Amino acid sequence: MTLQEKLAVVEKSQRLLQEEIQRIRLEAKVLEEENQRLKLQLCQVGDGDYQQVNENSLKIQQTAKSNLEKLYSEGFHVCHLFFGRTRTGECLFCQGLLSE
Repeated sequence: MTLQEKLAVVEKSQRLLQEEIQRIRLEAKVLEEENQRLKLQLCQVGDGDYQQVNENSLKIQQTAKSNLEKLYSEGFHVCHLFFGRTRTGECLFCQGLLSE
């Protein structure tokens, strides 16, 4: 390959790289605009909405814990090691999870 051919290959590679950089710049711009829009939406959440979200979250957590306690009382493991298996006797892992 001659020096001119090598330069042509390098120039073509450079041109392709520039095109890829331009595509990435456009994608980054779109993502930054979306990020900004989502931040603005988050800021528009009122105090009442925030309180409602917290109340719903607490209700879900209480229901989940109640369901786990029910499963444990019915004789099943609720710990991550043996979840769903029938237990014979008490399990420290399950009790630790339920005491949190």
